[in-house]
Amino acid sequence: QVQLVESGGGLVQAGGSLSLSCAGSRRTFSRHAMGWFRQAPGKEREFVAAITWNGRNTYYTDSVKGRFTISRDNAKNTVVLRMNSLKPEDTAVYYCAVSSGTFLPIVDRTPDGYAYWGQGTQVTVSS
Repeated sequence: QVQLVESGGGLVQAGGSLSLSCAGSRRTFSRHAMGWFRQAPGKEREFVAAITWNGRNTYYTDSVKGRFTISRDNAKNTVVLRMNSLKPEDTAVYYCAVSSGTFLPIVDRTPDGYAYWGQGTQVTVSS
């Protein structure tokens, strides 16, 4: 069973920074791409960022490019989403997820491409 533990959410002022962490098993972090999604009230779950299994490639949705950075440390079984210059529209529950495939050079930008999900962590950005 794959278990993901997310942390780092909270309340921050606009323009501030926050880092989200996702910890999992060694097997997961050595084989799978990892993604971050977010969901605001009344909205669809939205792709935010993803990183390939070996960390060689990263992907971002347009609205966060230049502000967010995804990274992974497979030795620590951890994926981090560093969020800078936060905006009120970034307010959402953020989820980390494990891709269904293994050892792929690209990532999926849709929730259907991910098999396991963390519990979610709330990020609130005040104006």
